[in-house]
Order: sequence, then structure tokens, then C-alpha cells
Amino acid sequence: MRRLSIVALLFLVALLTSAAAPPRALEGSVVYVVDGDTIHVRLKDRVEKVRYIGINAPEIPHPHRRGEPAVAEERRRLRFFPHTAAAGEAAKRANFELVSGKRVRLELDRRRRDHYKRLLAYVWFGDTMVNAEMVKRGYAEVMSIPPDFLHKALFAKLQDEAREAGRGLWQESVKVRAGTPGRPHGRSAR
Repeated sequence: MRRLSIVALLFLVALLTSAAAPPRALEGSVVYVVDGDTIHVRLKDRVEKVRYIGINAPEIPHPHRRGEPAVAEERRRLRFFPHTAAAGEAAKRANFELVSGKRVRLELDRRRRDHYKRLLAYVWFGDTMVNAEMVKRGYAEVMSIPPDFLHKALFAKLQDEAREAGRGLWQESVKVRAGTPGRPHGRSAR
């Protein structure tokens, strides 16, 4: 009899714990695109700032933030993926085209929020995971922060393909050939 009550108690605790756990998927409508990896989503009676899990898009400089130019310069020095204001605007535009005004599903992973209190999610529009699509199109790069690694392998594969194909921001810049000082391009010395 005692063994049965312990099993019943464990079952009740498991049932109550799972009922108290937050949902792993939410649905809402995108009301604002902040940049290439952050959106605002209306979820019933509130609007949440949502940060895409597993990716990082170039930042758009904001005049009220301090210290970003040095960070951006350091990123440019260490990586091949561009982190310029123009790259940030291009990533925002790509994200805007994918989700603006659309109904999306937010798939949550292990961590629910980042240190800025943004909801962390894999964002789905229909059968398309927007996080993956941004990497596939070359407007975001992989950025895995523990413990959220659910789609890390997929993102890495898509990033390699985008880089190899020169898609989006992985395009090589046009090489500019400098002319001889003091002479216009195309003219030879006489």
C-alpha cells in the first residue's frame, strides 16, 4: 500500500510540474522588425521582443548606444563576415521581407530569455524556420550560446553553403584597382 502511494505521489508531482512548465511553442504576429535577428511579436495581449536563437546578424548602429564602434571594428578585424552599418541594413531588409506583418510560431529551446530580457526563439513562418533562412541567404552567421544547440548543425551546414556560394553578405567585395597617382584610370604614361 505504501509503495502504491509513493508511485501515485510521484505521478502527481510529474503531472503538476509539466502543467506548470511554460509552453515550448507560441504563436503571434510580427509587428516590428528591429534588425536581422530581432523582431517584436504580438502574443495575445502583449508584445514581446524576440531574439533569434543560434544566429547573429550585423548590428545597425544606434546613436543612444555607446562603445559599439570599437566592438564593430574589432569584429571586422577578426571575421570575414561583414559587420558594417550597410550590412546591418541589408540583414534587416532580408528579415523584413521574410516576416513583417506575418503570423509566426516561436519554438523555444532551453533558455527562455537573454540578459536583455528578450524572448529567445526559433521563429517559423509556415514550414520555414526564419533563423535558418537568414543563414541560408547569407544575412546572418552562426552564433551558438549554451545551452541552446537544437539546430546548431543545420545552421553550420547552411552557413558553409552560403559562404561557398557567396550569397548575401558573403559576397566578395568588388576589387578596386588603383590607378597610378596623378593619372586617371585607363591612361598610360607617355
